[in-house]
Amino acid sequence: MTVDSFSSAAKALRPDRSRWHRGLGEVAALLEKKQTGAATKLLQEFLQHHPRDANALHLMADIAVQQGRLENAVLLLARCVELTPDSIAARYSFANALVQTHRPGAALLQAEELLKREPQNPVLRWLKALALEGEDDFAGALAIWRALIEDYPGRPDCWLRYGHALRAMGLGDECVAAYRKVLELYPSFGGAWWGLADLKTFHFGETDIEQMERQLARGDLSADDRTGLHFALGTAYADAQLYEKSFANFARGNAIRRLEFTHDPGLLTNYVARCKRTFTAELFRDRAGCGSDSTDPIFVVGMPRSGSTLVEQILASHSQIEGTRELFDLAALSRHVQSEFASRHGVGYPEVLSKLDATDLRRLGGRYLESVGIHRKRARPIFVDKMGPNFVHIGMLQLILPNAKIVDVRRHPVACGLSIFMQLFPKGQNDAYRLSDIGCAYRDYVELMAHFDRVLPGKVHRVFYESLVGEPESAVRRLLDHLGLPFEPACLNFYETQRVVTTSSSEQVRRPIYRDALEHWRHYEPWLGPLARSLGSVLEAYPSVPVDMG
Repeated sequence: MTVDSFSSAAKALRPDRSRWHRGLGEVAALLEKKQTGAATKLLQEFLQHHPRDANALHLMADIAVQQGRLENAVLLLARCVELTPDSIAARYSFANALVQTHRPGAALLQAEELLKREPQNPVLRWLKALALEGEDDFAGALAIWRALIEDYPGRPDCWLRYGHALRAMGLGDECVAAYRKVLELYPSFGGAWWGLADLKTFHFGETDIEQMERQLARGDLSADDRTGLHFALGTAYADAQLYEKSFANFARGNAIRRLEFTHDPGLLTNYVARCKRTFTAELFRDRAGCGSDSTDPIFVVGMPRSGSTLVEQILASHSQIEGTRELFDLAALSRHVQSEFASRHGVGYPEVLSKLDATDLRRLGGRYLESVGIHRKRARPIFVDKMGPNFVHIGMLQLILPNAKIVDVRRHPVACGLSIFMQLFPKGQNDAYRLSDIGCAYRDYVELMAHFDRVLPGKVHRVFYESLVGEPESAVRRLLDHLGLPFEPACLNFYETQRVVTTSSSEQVRRPIYRDALEHWRHYEPWLGPLARSLGSVLEAYPSVPVDMG
């Protein structure tokens, strides 16, 4: 099979314009010119007269995807499939939207339905592999990726996905070989260079550095490839202890990525202020006894690169705890609350949470527990939801799951901030690409957590990364005591626990605790002024919290 046949399969999954109502041609032309507003208005007028036109609904869903309104897109595409169940294009778009909104089970059903019709279609096989990964079935996904590289050995993107799945399974040597194959096919593929760098345990040689520099000298690189190369070179020069060159490459890579979007750090600051006004001690006293009574979840929260994957791996090594992954369900539930209740009560999120009654809160808690069920494979009584940004939802969490445990993992603000700056995240981590933005986000996180410490005293157990690394047994015993669980030696031998790990720390948690990273940030201290200034008193007070964060 050829690369071209893969591309042909993708083209065949696009909507057939020859079947469109003639009134949709103008809409399509406007969209091609990026005139989204005019196209949306025209579509809305068209749908008033043709509400069952699936092609118009599909176009509206495409606009919603472009604007990041994925939940709207799912609803529109579900309607398309309902109206035209035989449309492969509509079902394929629907399945993709389900993957993007973290509904892998539903996406898998759609993918399998499509594969009944076209079992050898490589794009549909790719879709099924993504859905399987979303369900934590990396063994099943790996089989598909392996079959795709056999059928399409010249496609670097197939080799890259194969490498990612190997990494999740802990097959490091095979993963490196897969990334090397990508670079053999496509020497400037920034994603593969960064894939090697992101292994953390891999070290580039001089030949690799020379190759990356040669690729960066080209004038025809995409922004994504250039970004990945700069981040990989930053890692390579760090390993070579050439810290000025290292920082310069990280700075360039971050600057390129930062140009792709607008980000207002004041939005989180404002959100924290609203949370402090909404989630008072009085509110929690008034809602005592509401919500689900489940004691199953442990939420591990905190900033990225704080050590949360290590804490999760330690917990997952306990006989009563199941480690899952970074789950998106709480964030999805917050969006549901906004769409379901905000307009009804005439207030936004998070303020609307104070308007919900016991029945609403109990139902929301049950909805969360049901949605995460697909990730609970081992029938253990307790599970970990390690989505660090869930700290922004602690108010909702306490109202709907008041018996859930919360563990806040915190690392020295400059060490954590620099580690974020040196990590190339998937799209969406918009506060990660400018040192001052990172400092503002860390400061807001500390302020919000300090608020919950005041209004929910003793609720959150804090693990300091430095203490965990310095005195692991003491830190682990304190953590398990807070969770009401007995100490088990396996928690200290966490690196022996066999499980899929999909975060950027996957290789690091497969070896014993090491202290190397504690003071690594000091090599970069001359260039970290913007981070230190934006942290302000949070840096000076660490590990305590500034007294003026009332």
